[in-house]
Amino acid sequence: MCRVLYVGLIRQPACSRKMKDLLDKLGSYNIFNYLLPGVLFAAFIDAATSIKIIHKNIEVAVFIYYFLGLVISRVGSLIIEPIAKKTKLVAFSNYTDFLNALKEDPKVELFSEINNMYRTLCSLFLCSLMVITYDKLSVKYKIPYDYSTYVCMFLFFVLFLMSYRKQSTYITKRISARSPK
Repeated sequence: MCRVLYVGLIRQPACSRKMKDLLDKLGSYNIFNYLLPGVLFAAFIDAATSIKIIHKNIEVAVFIYYFLGLVISRVGSLIIEPIAKKTKLVAFSNYTDFLNALKEDPKVELFSEINNMYRTLCSLFLCSLMVITYDKLSVKYKIPYDYSTYVCMFLFFVLFLMSYRKQSTYITKRISARSPK
């Protein structure tokens, strides 16, 4: 429950001040690539399925939506990105060239963030379609809820294991790019 604080002449709930502090610490990348997609996903799924994700407690909801957005972002990184590369929909520069460009042009980082946001939004719509389809099929074929939970947990495990592997590769590439040849 939120306590009400008086800041100047404006009445402000303490939880909204804490929430503002939290959002300020997250930064634009985390808001646009994790929190926003998580909120949109929850809204889509709540509206289109029997699954209810929207949470009444805003502080709990932020963590749930952030996690959902993180999952959606990882699906984009591990599924959407490789498909886009293989189909030549997108082309990537060499990682060393990317790091050098970051030093010379600060806007490259902003463009990379925007690029990742678009990839995450593609993933948001793919994940939403998958969950909506699964929900409809699970009703039609009477798939037990427990089964769905185990499948979901296993998929999360695989997703984050592959994310761990990809992040470790990036770290190794970054170290290699800095080491003298």
